[in-house]
Amino acid sequence: MLAQMEVYHIREMREKQGKGLREIARETGYAFKTVKKYADKEDFSEEKPRRKKGSKLEPYKPEIDKWLEEDTKVRKKQRHTAVKVYNRLKSAYKDFPVGERTVRSYVRAKKREINSEIGYIKLSHPGGEAQVDFGQADFLENGKTVKLSFLVMTYPHSNGAYAQVFKGENLECFLEGMKRVFIHTKKVPEKIWMDNLKPVVRKILNVERREVSDRFMNFSMHYGFESTFCNVNSGNEKGNVENKVGYIRRNLFVPLVEIEDIEAYNERLLVLCEKDMERAHYLKGETIRTLFEEEKRKMKETNETPYEVFKLEKAKADKYGMVHFENNTYSVSPGHAQAAVWLKVTAFKVEIQDESYRRITEHERLYGKKRESINWYPYLELICQRPRALTYSGFFRELPDNWRSYFENCEYHEKKDSLKVLAEILREKDMEMAETVLEESLKNEYCTSQEIRLTYRRLNQKGEEEYQTGDKWPKMESYAVNLSPYDRLTGDRP
Repeated sequence: MLAQMEVYHIREMREKQGKGLREIARETGYAFKTVKKYADKEDFSEEKPRRKKGSKLEPYKPEIDKWLEEDTKVRKKQRHTAVKVYNRLKSAYKDFPVGERTVRSYVRAKKREINSEIGYIKLSHPGGEAQVDFGQADFLENGKTVKLSFLVMTYPHSNGAYAQVFKGENLECFLEGMKRVFIHTKKVPEKIWMDNLKPVVRKILNVERREVSDRFMNFSMHYGFESTFCNVNSGNEKGNVENKVGYIRRNLFVPLVEIEDIEAYNERLLVLCEKDMERAHYLKGETIRTLFEEEKRKMKETNETPYEVFKLEKAKADKYGMVHFENNTYSVSPGHAQAAVWLKVTAFKVEIQDESYRRITEHERLYGKKRESINWYPYLELICQRPRALTYSGFFRELPDNWRSYFENCEYHEKKDSLKVLAEILREKDMEMAETVLEESLKNEYCTSQEIRLTYRRLNQKGEEEYQTGDKWPKMESYAVNLSPYDRLTGDRP
């Protein structure tokens, strides 16, 4: 088939120059039949492309299509790759006649077709709505790199956002994070978009309806917002917060943030998020802060009574006075061994209460498995009665080096008396003070329990202050002494 310009040249030579077909064939080098075909052609309408001959893959395409369409219902990481499709076909059909490259090409085109059919719609959110989701990032805690979660609440209309850091992604963390943002902004969005989080959603009833937990329902009623749950595997419906999770991780948590107290850091983080709003909106020109302040007018005033986020669980202490919660162990006290207790659990704390809801003790909430949080002071009284059991107790392993070394070299009675002193220090202060007291006491030639007690009192108690006179002396009236009455009585003078 000749190019259009060549055909045009042949017809011009025939019609305008009057040359014959054989002469044109000699000059152009084309065959006589070819020259005659295009010189005599009358219909130059657009020709439909010729249908290609069916490929060897054609009989297998319906099966491939079925596999790829079924993939849309499963997790992305468990879908067919082109290589997997090729290997399945080779296994299912002996002497499969198609090469891997052809299969790969068809699978790529078919996936593109399926994805275009599913498609995405760019959502437009009116002001006053929010999106919320969790992300994860590395932090430095006590010199160690740890992975923590952070809750992000975004406001798509203005592109404003706030974040709060937690050690988990349970319901307590989820609600506590939202509550802190509500209190800080003094506003509550009309509607909040979120994933079908397990702690929140008990059951997906249909596309629009969800059965949610009682505590989440109470929380949403307390603050008066409407919750909208995304369709399953449809994170694009809350794309703003998903993008913001990455933005916050890259811009606020790089380099790695050192955290000593998460709750104190979260207070600072709210301020950092507001400083980040001083930049211009990527489309609207104005600062995010300005747009967010305008957007807040469309939100509700927050409830002045803060919602107390916690869950209450019944538990029973074992014979050692310990309770188990979420595969971790918390101490109660020997006096509550085998007793029923209540656990009041927040995002950060586990408070242990007796059956009348009176506080017994409190611990940091542990995240992970098979960890222990033990307040040893209640157990010290028991150890004081059985000092030989000290070196076999978990308490001994938790002691500072100087106290462990000291007890290993103590005789029975001295160990017993020193334990009582240590209990006194821990009752009033902490283990750091106990370590300092012993370090100071060991400077003496003989370190006894009495010496430790005296050192503690000297370091812990203030001495009497010396009397300080004022700047002004009191005004004293002058007095003249007159002894004449005494002289008369004695007869010395008349």
